[in-house]
Amino acid sequence: MAKKALIERELKREQLVAKFAKKHAELKSIAGDAKRSDDERAQARLALQKLPRNANPTRQRNRCEMTGRPRGTFRQFGLGRAKIRELAFEGQIPGITKASW
Repeated sequence: MAKKALIERELKREQLVAKFAKKHAELKSIAGDAKRSDDERAQARLALQKLPRNANPTRQRNRCEMTGRPRGTFRQFGLGRAKIRELAFEGQIPGITKASW
């Protein structure tokens, strides 16, 4: 089980990303638009730098919903590999069976 503080930090990041998503997207599009003047693009880059660090979506980390484990998380299930294995053996995840050949 991950520390509560780490899980809470990740939730805080999710909220910040959602809050600044529209502004971040606008500034990114301005900064990457070759048709705009260099001054406008530079201003957009500066404005991007002034946004909170955790408002950047790349700082988010996928974590297991049950345990909070940061590595080995499957996007499809939102669970860590160990939890997927446990639940699959118990028959809790429909359509998942142990491979045998």
